[in-house]
Formats: sequence, structure tokens, C-alpha cells
Amino acid sequence: MSQILPVVHVLSKVLMIYACAFLLPLAISLGLADGAHRAFDAAIAATLVSGFALWLLSLRNSRELHTRDGFLLVVLVWTIMPLYSTIPLLVQLPELSFTDAYFEAVSGLTATGATVLSGLDALPPSINVWRTQMHWIGGMGVIVLVVAVLPLLGVGGRQMFKAETPTPMKDSKLTPRMAETAKGLWLVYVLFTALCILALRAGGMSWLDALIHAFSVMALGGMSSHDASLGYFDSVTLEIVVMVFALVSAISFSTHFMAFRTRSLLAYRHDVEIPWLFGVLAVSILGLSLFLLNRGFYLDFPEALRYAAFHTVSIATTLGFATTDYNVWPYFAPLWMLFLSSFITSSGSTGGGIKMLRAVLLYKQLYRELIKLVHPNAAIHTKLGAQAVPNKIIYAVLAFLFVYVASVVVLSFILSASGLDIFTAFTAVVAMVNNTGPGLGQVGPASTYAVLSDFQTWVCSFAMLLGRLEFFTLLVVLTPVFWRK
Repeated sequence: MSQILPVVHVLSKVLMIYACAFLLPLAISLGLADGAHRAFDAAIAATLVSGFALWLLSLRNSRELHTRDGFLLVVLVWTIMPLYSTIPLLVQLPELSFTDAYFEAVSGLTATGATVLSGLDALPPSINVWRTQMHWIGGMGVIVLVVAVLPLLGVGGRQMFKAETPTPMKDSKLTPRMAETAKGLWLVYVLFTALCILALRAGGMSWLDALIHAFSVMALGGMSSHDASLGYFDSVTLEIVVMVFALVSAISFSTHFMAFRTRSLLAYRHDVEIPWLFGVLAVSILGLSLFLLNRGFYLDFPEALRYAAFHTVSIATTLGFATTDYNVWPYFAPLWMLFLSSFITSSGSTGGGIKMLRAVLLYKQLYRELIKLVHPNAAIHTKLGAQAVPNKIIYAVLAFLFVYVASVVVLSFILSASGLDIFTAFTAVVAMVNNTGPGLGQVGPASTYAVLSDFQTWVCSFAMLLGRLEFFTLLVVLTPVFWRK
């Protein structure tokens, strides 16, 4: 118990800080008189009281956290924070079960965007703001936000930053102090969010809708204030704005930060992931446009290009917005888009999946092995740019891929064994671990995850957390060796 209390001490301060997150939707509720202010009052009170109680309990156990403590704190934050995030939903929507409310909160904070709710257009606006604000907070990572203020809490942040961003993570130390790095990343994040709000407003959205959808886009979340998602607006202009900012969010915020810091675009030129990201997307968009046109789903190429481009970018970047029910397309198209969501986004972005950096390393390692079959004595190194990648990084990436594939397979079988058809089960798990949102089959873009049983919903909640914490961070805490002295 004495080993856990130092972590609890920091967690208590995180909770008290998190209570401030309810202030924006509370202010909107009071300003619009939408009747939901009591739900946020209850959330603020519960979060503050719990945080203060834990702070008193662990007051005498404050100390610098070790690496093991960092992993535990990350897991506790991501599993406990959704508990308090459910309060506005449970108070305002009494018909909602705790299981569904927790799923909605996990989906929000992990920036997955899957939902069990319908009738979004009739919800109090402040509730929709809260749902997408959870995206925005979780998009960059709750822990990175906390690292920015950890000097005020008297605790160092490097070990938690490492736990939040497992290897490989390029440019992990962008400034001499980790707190300055976190502040710099959040400054860029806030700036792009403000630009996104202005662009969406200029494209025809109301200020409220622009705020809600900007929170989703910058976090690559996907929740909306309308049941029809972005299709509600039926606007090519808005679709282009969303695609642009989704691509911005799919690029590493480390790269954005370096570009702002150096006032130069060279940072983008030196980012090895960007050419792969845009190259794969461009080929996929062109190919799917021609495929849908050839299959007769659209009458002309511009129309096919519009829908193929938007949904390829949206799903591949793990944003998850939709303007049409692509579940009715030939299965090759939506399955390909879901496959892209497994690796398109960059490391250090707000997207999910295994990340483009790992995918590039796997491709280069495969090419290296093929060459060694022909020239077994050749000294060949796997390189990123001009830099050779150590073998330990390659081994770590291979281990990550194994855990990723094994998790998808095992969780798919568990959902299938619980009564879900295998196609829905598989696509739901892929969508959850990639933090994409909509799957296919019964959980396609025109449906919600309310069709799942309570057990299936909890499995999906676990899958979202597993994917958001990049597998190892969560799994290491579940191993017996982690708890041994």
C-alpha cells in the first residue's frame, strides 16, 4: 500500500485539476439555459471531493515517482477519469446505464468516437460539448497535459511522458525540460484548434457546432452533435476543411512544434512519416474513387472522388466522421479504409493504430531480410532517413505488432463467442484498438454501439483503453512481475 500511495497522491491532484474541465460545458449550459447545469455541478463537486479526500489520504507519501509509478499512474488516470466523466451523462440522461455511460466516456477520452447514444440533435448543447471536449482533452493525452503543470505539483514528469508515448518516439525531448515540451505541444494544439474553429465557422457552421466539431477533428475523435454526423451539413467546403485539419492532426505534433519553434518548414521535410502518410492516402483515394465509379455507386468521377476522399481521410486518420453510409459499399472499400486506420497516423499525433513510423520500420526490416536471403554475408542496416535504427528498436516494433495482432484476434473471438457475428466482431475490435469509432456490420456508420450487450460493451471499452495506451502500458500493469518488489 505504501508503494501505491505516492501514485495516489499525484492522482488526487490530477482529479482536482480535472474538475476544471467541467467549467466550459457548465458555462455553456448556463448561457444557453439548456437545463443541464446541475449535471455539471454534480460532476465538479464529486471530482473535487474525491480528489481532496485522496490527497488527505496520501499527504504523507509524496515523493518523486519512479518509472514503474509512471506506468501505474497513466493506467489509473485513463481508467478512473472516465468514471467522473460519466457523471454529467448519468445525471442528464437517467435512462442511460452505467455500462453505456462508461463506454461513452472512454470513447470520448480515448478520442475513439464510438457512441451508444442516438437523438444527438435533441441533446442539451452542453452535453454535446462535453462529449467532444473529452476528445480534445484525451486527444493529446491527459498525462501530457498534467506534465505541463507537474512542476506546480512538485513531481517530475519525464517518467510519465515516457509511459504515455512508448518507443519508438522520435524527438521525444524537444526542449531541455519536459514541462516546457508539454506546454509547447499544447500551445500548438490550442492554436490549431482555434484555426479549425474559425475555418468551420467560415464554412457555414454555427459557433457552437464549430467548437464541437473542432474538438473532434483536432483530437481525431469523431463524435458529433448530429446523428447524421458531418453529413448533416451536406457541404463540400466543410468536408475539405475537416480533411485538411484531420491531416494536420495525423502529423506528429512534435513536427508541428519544431516547425513553429524554428519558424521553418524544414521540420516537415525531415519527417520521414509524412511522405508515406500522404503517398498511401493519395493512392488509396484514387484507387477507391475508380473502384466505386466502376461498381456504379456514383455516376461521375468528381462525385466518387468526393465521397472516397472524405471517408478515406476520415477513417484512415481515425477521425471517424461520415457523410454517407459506406457500410453499403462493396466490402473491399470500407475494409481497406479500416485497414489504413491501423497505421496511417504518425507517432506523436492524436490518431490511433500502430503508427506510420512502426509500419515503415516493419517494411524496411522486411526488405532487409529479403536482401539478406540473396546476400547472407552483407552488412545491411535498417535506416530511417540517414540514421541506422538499433536492433533493439526493431525487436520492440516486432513485439508491438505481435501484441497488436494477438489482441485483435483474441478480442474478436471473445466478441464472437458472446453472440456477435464474426464480421461485426472483427471490425468493431479493429475500430476500438485503432480508436477509429465506427466499425462495419451492426456497428457501421449509420448505427451505434447500443446494439451490443453489456459484456460486449465492456470488452470494447477495454479494447479502446488498450489501443489508446499502445498495449504495453496497460498490459505491463496487469503482469505479476510489475507488482513484485
